[in-house]
Amino acid sequence: MMFTLKVDQEIELQLFQLHHSEELYQLVDVNRNHLSQWLPWVDSMSSPIQYHSIIPSWLKQFADNNGFNTGIRYNGVLVGSIGFHQMDWNNRQTSIGYYLAEGYEGKGIMTRSVQALINYAFLDLNLNRIEIRCGIENKKSRAIPERLGFTQEGIIREGEFLYNHYHDLAVYSILAKDWKN
Repeated sequence: MMFTLKVDQEIELQLFQLHHSEELYQLVDVNRNHLSQWLPWVDSMSSPIQYHSIIPSWLKQFADNNGFNTGIRYNGVLVGSIGFHQMDWNNRQTSIGYYLAEGYEGKGIMTRSVQALINYAFLDLNLNRIEIRCGIENKKSRAIPERLGFTQEGIIREGEFLYNHYHDLAVYSILAKDWKN
């Protein structure tokens, strides 16, 4: 099962396969301190073997047309991940989740990747609404939906448990009729 979305000359989004387990683990491991500030699952990843059960569940999700998880390749190097969480086909909506290696921030990689997923969602999948949730203190992550014209709908107080505390999440959305690609 293959799925690749070419973003531009530098960036490609590629559906994770089992043979990416080691590479994906290394990406998370090298960026552990950076990612664990905002992602609650990072500390539980202790071996590439864990991806041997996770990646098949992602592939099943893709096969079931219920979202997907792709690697972000920047000039061929795996630098992050982006994907659609579950798809709500009745209401034609989904949410986007993403993370990026610390050394690749500030190059527009994530903005371009999110933009490509939005185009795919609205133009190819005929969705109506996309949501992004970010920790309210995660200014770099919040800058993505803000830059792309999302509307901040509110704050989910203590919306996520992050290791030893709850933190608030900003909720952003964009509608197909508002998207100017």
